[in-house]
Amino acid sequence: MDIVFHIAGVFEPWHILTLLLGVSGGLILGATPGISPTLSVALLIPFTFHMGATTSLILLGAVYAASIAGGAISAILINVPGAPANIATTFDGYPMSQKGQSENALRTAFTSTLIGGVVGMLVLIFLAPVFVNFALQFGPAQMFWVAVLGITTMATLGSGSLLKGMLAGAFGVWLSTIGISPATGESRFVFVDALQGGIHVVVALIALFAIPQVFTLLESSSSQYAQTTGASEAPKLWQVIGRTVKERTALTVGAISGVIIGIIPGAGGQVASIIGYDQTRKLSKNNEGFGTGDVRGVIGSETANSAMVGPSLIPLLSLGLPGSPTCAVLLGGLLIHGIFPGPQLFATSGDIIWVFLGALLLGQVAIFGLGLWLARAGHFIARVPNYYLAAGILLLSVVGTYSIQHNTGDVLIMAILGLLMFLAMKVGFEPAPVVLGVVLGPIAEQNFQMGRTISTALDGPLAYFTSGPLTLSLMALCAASIGYGAISQWRNKSVVPRTVQEGA
Repeated sequence: MDIVFHIAGVFEPWHILTLLLGVSGGLILGATPGISPTLSVALLIPFTFHMGATTSLILLGAVYAASIAGGAISAILINVPGAPANIATTFDGYPMSQKGQSENALRTAFTSTLIGGVVGMLVLIFLAPVFVNFALQFGPAQMFWVAVLGITTMATLGSGSLLKGMLAGAFGVWLSTIGISPATGESRFVFVDALQGGIHVVVALIALFAIPQVFTLLESSSSQYAQTTGASEAPKLWQVIGRTVKERTALTVGAISGVIIGIIPGAGGQVASIIGYDQTRKLSKNNEGFGTGDVRGVIGSETANSAMVGPSLIPLLSLGLPGSPTCAVLLGGLLIHGIFPGPQLFATSGDIIWVFLGALLLGQVAIFGLGLWLARAGHFIARVPNYYLAAGILLLSVVGTYSIQHNTGDVLIMAILGLLMFLAMKVGFEPAPVVLGVVLGPIAEQNFQMGRTISTALDGPLAYFTSGPLTLSLMALCAASIGYGAISQWRNKSVVPRTVQEGA
């Protein structure tokens, strides 16, 4: 009864107002390229100094959840993910938008967000103690293989060519090594001073998605709307919700992927989204349509990154271990108000934490409602002439890149990397595997270095990285993922010549 009483505190007028403000701001910040969820939450920390602890946490939590959901808006409309967690949404979301189905895609994304977000929050509220023990089993060896599992998906992302996917991913991993080595402190591949600090993941995200999109739009003199005037009218909201709910495979796989990746410290929404999308594609029947505007791709990606939010707070609240940069910022917000995460958190600050968790659960409904309202404006983006749209994307890209570290060198890196990606796309390479390499490379490297150091006191690196049931299970998943990519490409090559021959 005490828990119900505390959660009921969410419905106080001031808390509701704070929640709505946080969700609105989070959706806008999330849809802005360059403003990541971590940056969104960090920007608000100074404004919470003089707030009450409960109000402060509601605001920060609402912005965190909404900014991830808001990233789908730019991912679908302009092919630029608002955050790394929305990378996989571009694979099918933007092709749907090109077909005149932007409102349908956005409604599907926010419906998936609602379902995934509610599942994630219920897991956080009711199953946190169980999953804490599971999260503790992930050491450097297991985290290394989780990163490798994510990297194996790059083989079939975007280009459909196993070789091009692996080469693009390897290039992304190489980009992630530029800068100061976390193990030795030495400079690596620092050809100019601007590279001394490495390439920030958000800079790479903007460079690899936004800049090629600018050039692509400028290549076409007609407007986006002119290219999609023949598309059918957007379905009714209840039809979209019904269609989304019927895609049980995409919803189930996305939710499970998001929950599992969320509770693993250090993984993050980008890993959840990629794995949710990849496993949805592999486990779906008739999956040839993925990458060309298949609604199941949007569902799998958005369900996964939203289901990740709640479980990602389990290590933070139960153990005091921030599992992601955003959770590290949230930890700062907790400590500012004298709230110390750990096993005794609910005993010492239960009245605050339960209201916070209740607000996050209610916030999923607010994200859904406000997101649907924003989706209605999606078709207006399609009517904007391409050169205006390109100018807007370029402006947001420059401002967003500079705002990350207030460094003009980042803007120069963004421009050069973006131009190289545009030229590479001309010969069949895609940005998704490159970004995936940039995101997962540091996770794999840091955990490998940590594991190698630990293994010196045990049986050596080989035994450390290849022993234990959990490690072996992850290794098997990596092998299965690579095998699936190779078999899929072989099947595609064997089917195409036969089709051509029959047509002849």
